[in-house]
Amino acid sequence: MAFGEQPAYLRVASDLREKIVNGSLPPHTRLPSQARIREEYGVSDTVALEARKVLMAEGLVEGRSGSGTYVRERPVPRRIARSGYRTRAGASPFRQEQTADGVRGTWESWSEQEGASGEIAERLGIEPGDRVMRTRYTFREAGEPMMLSTSWEPLAVTGRTPVMLPEEGPLGGCGVVERMAAIDVVVDNVAEQVGARPGLAEELLALGGVPGHVVMVIERTYYASGRPVETADVVVPADRFRIAYHLPVR
Repeated sequence: MAFGEQPAYLRVASDLREKIVNGSLPPHTRLPSQARIREEYGVSDTVALEARKVLMAEGLVEGRSGSGTYVRERPVPRRIARSGYRTRAGASPFRQEQTADGVRGTWESWSEQEGASGEIAERLGIEPGDRVMRTRYTFREAGEPMMLSTSWEPLAVTGRTPVMLPEEGPLGGCGVVERMAAIDVVVDNVAEQVGARPGLAEELLALGGVPGHVVMVIERTYYASGRPVETADVVVPADRFRIAYHLPVR
């Protein structure tokens, strides 16, 4: 193979991808069989199989047991707003952003105490094993799972206070800023770091995704005078949503 020349399986995958994108192979159409790909492109069975694997990994096609491989319906990505903090008493950021977009969102949550892992301890500026409150969320839009979140709060800050459980008590369901203010902790900034990775099996199961699909992960941490008081991982399916930031200019 000459320098810069693509391997055969990538050339085949690229041509099939183009046909999917331009509509020559519309959604729900059966992908040409391995034998047909071999004959049409003059390649081996191994190359044909690898090309199909590439398209499956990209989420463009899906296998149906006993039937073959079919072009997937390509969802139109929807927007998830991320914005600078807006003051509205009693509203979590998710609730604020959903209301601003004119949609109705719901969520389920589960909280439990645990010892902080090394990574979470570093993010919260505490020692590994220190007690934290972990809360897992599944966010839904019109009943469809759209986002997962896991947050951790150091019990050295919230323990034995009315806001120890994020979704219970007098401020249950409120945002971190309001909850911390109730115990005289003033949150003054938040940092977010966005990355992407293949979704874990349990994440994709909860989000209705396909194994191998990519998810975006927002690593968010709230600070009060330089001290981390909450950190979270927000997981969003990359094929169905886009993260949109609207930040104030100071």
